[in-house]
Amino acid sequence: MRTTQRKGDVATAQAIATFTELGYDVSIPLTESARYDLIVDDGIGLHRVQVKYSSRNKVDVRSIHSNSKGYVVKKARENDYDWLYVLQVTNDGRKEFLFRHCFAGRNGVTLGAESLLRELSQISAGLDVTDEIACVD
Repeated sequence: MRTTQRKGDVATAQAIATFTELGYDVSIPLTESARYDLIVDDGIGLHRVQVKYSSRNKVDVRSIHSNSKGYVVKKARENDYDWLYVLQVTNDGRKEFLFRHCFAGRNGVTLGAESLLRELSQISAGLDVTDEIACVD
């Protein structure tokens, strides 16, 4: 398995754990062809979630896969997903970011304090994950 696939698996597993801790129900699409990785039921509605991993302050939001002719790069289209979850892993630790909209036509997104969901070190410090989460609408 390639390193990039493993990183994606880690981010998806962390997203599932986080949304579950927040009291949300999480579903996984049966196929790999969907433009989203998870479906989250927050009690108000169902949200298609694109999950990304980043080790920088910017995350690539394009979909990249390979086929027999090489790599295929696709930018998101409007309504491909509802939320973007990002797991950022750096030497300083892990942070989670949540954006409540689709970045259609974009190459990347800068991660900033306004979209910070939580720092994972806060869990062990007694963060109540049922508190209101900060995210960008």
